[in-house]
Amino acid sequence: QVQLVESGGGLVQPGGSLRLSCAASGFTLDYHAIGWFRQAPGKEREGVSCMGTSDGSTVYADSVKGRFTVSRDNAKNTVYLQIDNLKPEDTAVYYCVVDRGYGSSCGLSLYEYDYWGQGTQVTVSS
Repeated sequence: QVQLVESGGGLVQPGGSLRLSCAASGFTLDYHAIGWFRQAPGKEREGVSCMGTSDGSTVYADSVKGRFTVSRDNAKNTVYLQIDNLKPEDTAVYYCVVDRGYGSSCGLSLYEYDYWGQGTQVTVSS
């Protein structure tokens, strides 16, 4: 059974940082694209970042470029999202995702991903 479990969310002041983690089980991440999505109240789910497999290529939404960094540790079967300089508009539930297909590249369309975590809440407020 495939499971993705996110952690690391919380309440943080504007300008602060968080590191989200996503531990995978029942599945090996090595050869699969991974990513992070978020959904704010009343808004559609949006892709914020992803990472491919062969060369570790990454994609970021324009709204998070320079502030978010996606990474993976295949030995730990874990995906990370480092979030710096947090803004109130970053408040959302963040989801870890995995594409079960084998491939080298990734994108920010939610239809590319087959496995989703349960989400972790990030709230940015003073």
